[in-house]
Amino acid sequence: MKKRRRTRLIRVGHVPVGGGSPVTVQSMTKTDTRDTAATAAQVRSLAASGCEIIRIAVPDMAAAQALGPIKKTSPIPVIADIHFDWRLALEAVQQGVDGLRINPGNIGARWKVAELVAVCKDRKIPVRIGVNAGSLSKKLLQKFKHPTPEALVESAAEHIEILEKLDFRDIKVSLKASNVLTTVEAYRLFAKSFRYPLHIGISEAGPSFTGIIKSSVGLGIILAEGIGDTMRVSLSADPHEEVRVAYEILKSLGLRTRGPNIISCPTCGRCQIDIRGLAAEVEERLKDLEKPITVAVMGCVVNGPGEAREADIGIAGGAGTGLLFRKGKIIKKLAEKDLLDALMKEIEKP
Repeated sequence: MKKRRRTRLIRVGHVPVGGGSPVTVQSMTKTDTRDTAATAAQVRSLAASGCEIIRIAVPDMAAAQALGPIKKTSPIPVIADIHFDWRLALEAVQQGVDGLRINPGNIGARWKVAELVAVCKDRKIPVRIGVNAGSLSKKLLQKFKHPTPEALVESAAEHIEILEKLDFRDIKVSLKASNVLTTVEAYRLFAKSFRYPLHIGISEAGPSFTGIIKSSVGLGIILAEGIGDTMRVSLSADPHEEVRVAYEILKSLGLRTRGPNIISCPTCGRCQIDIRGLAAEVEERLKDLEKPITVAVMGCVVNGPGEAREADIGIAGGAGTGLLFRKGKIIKKLAEKDLLDALMKEIEKP
């Protein structure tokens, strides 16, 4: 794994992004923003599950005006996601958001961009330039024929130039496509030429199963190459799932330690215990646990403790019985029906 690329440091509210700070986890609300109560409730729930920055869609002025009440009860920074209409961005700033996602080249006359930049400078609000393969300019599509990695990077460079000419550098950038390899190469190319912090993600990754695979492969490659400062896993699923998957990706690369690391054997003909059921139940019971702990659920009383020697705590099953162990050392032998509760009690000990 490569050393993390050093980028410019910006701040989204109280959360540092770039400059060697931990890779932060984002999600996006999936409620109607104009439903202030529902959106605020989802923000608080996502924050409780580990989300560190939340993005909220702003399709119209009513949604922009709802941001203020939502922001007042949010424990995490709020980013307004806006396309084309600079007036929505200005209103979002007035409502107190911590960041904007808007492409300056898409909001019209330069005086509009200048006015928006002026208020962002005054309030120290960063802007994410969000390049997406599905919304490249006609000029770039004519030049490159397809949304290639080079096209994505050139689009980002054009937007960056607009802001830099206004002496604005509180910028982070994303270059997303639904194609994993296009996305990976775009981030590689960008990282060679720019030092702005990067928001990484695979766009429109899909429903839970396929989306998790695409995101894990793509983001895993990008992160392993030392690229990426903040991330969102984009799934057609509950946003809490996006947060959980993001942390699992980061934990697998040793970049974050929040929550449990569960290891379990895949089972084979030697297994005489319901490992699949036990592992699923352990995962469910521990999904909200913040403590970094490695838990093993193994199917063999002979090899299980040894194979999971580095686990903090675990269980290994046999024929109607099993072992509770810590760091590979057996604590006690239990009936199969008592294994799960004994494991949970041991985990809950201080």
